[in-house]
Amino acid sequence: MADADAWPSLPLAEWRDTYATLHMWTQIVGKTRLALAPPENHWWQVPLYVTPRGLTTGPMPYGSGTFAVSFDFCDHRLVIETNAGASRALALAPRTVADFYADYRTALRALGIEVEIMPRPVEVERSIPFAEDREHRCYDADAAGRFFRILVQADRVLKEFRGRFLGKASPVHFFWGSFDLATTRFSGRPAPRHPGGAPNTPDYVMVEAYSHECSSCGFWPGGGPVAEPAFYAYAYPEPPGYADRTVRPAAAAYSAAAREFVLPYEAVRMAASPVRDVLEFLQSTYEAAADLGNWDRAALERASPIVIAANATR
Repeated sequence: MADADAWPSLPLAEWRDTYATLHMWTQIVGKTRLALAPPENHWWQVPLYVTPRGLTTGPMPYGSGTFAVSFDFCDHRLVIETNAGASRALALAPRTVADFYADYRTALRALGIEVEIMPRPVEVERSIPFAEDREHRCYDADAAGRFFRILVQADRVLKEFRGRFLGKASPVHFFWGSFDLATTRFSGRPAPRHPGGAPNTPDYVMVEAYSHECSSCGFWPGGGPVAEPAFYAYAYPEPPGYADRTVRPAAAAYSAAAREFVLPYEAVRMAASPVRDVLEFLQSTYEAAADLGNWDRAALERASPIVIAANATR
């Protein structure tokens, strides 16, 4: 069995309300980055990144300087820091989305930062304007901390997997719209136009995200067709035979409802080697997409790991 502290239990029912509230809070912060960061392909300029303490925007340009906004799930604070050394912090504690939104905007203004964002969430069925959302108001610090510890492990494994690929690949990043940690590999070929259809999201968002053939994977905390936390993998476009492919480990299976392979997180945390099982899942699902999609694997994959000399100075 895995280290329970490193791979903690987090059934969706135990933190559903905190999850929903935190989803809205991350959208507010993430939309700040969307408003300010220079565009990148596939919207790579908008996600958050895992840190040793939580999630961060990383540096965002503003005027002649930069600032960053970070969720600290160790001390349970939202921290805003500028390159000039100024900072503001908000407590992560039970409060409505409306109050969080107002307090966040006040903190930005106190630092001389004025940012206009679309003031409602995307990729959710009910898009309540942030300033009016008094429904989402829960914050269980213990559950948020367990979620963060899972993200730390997922981030480590996804980065190891990403390093095996020579072709175009996304960073490992946290998408606040869908609320998942993901990385994506690309074949190098254009893809058919994506039909869109994400709730409360313009179709052009998905068209840009899936402009090229890809195999994507990540960690999802649960909800919708994948009810409980899981690692997932899918291909766009999905090649014929993909759903019928046998993947590893044995606990993994294709979900017709989600149109992706799913490895339940609970099976991972109970495994003798969670890292090995997740890497097997990521590798075998990638192989399904690459083989059936006729990717040039010889050109795209690293033949052996990079070896760094013990006495390297750079």
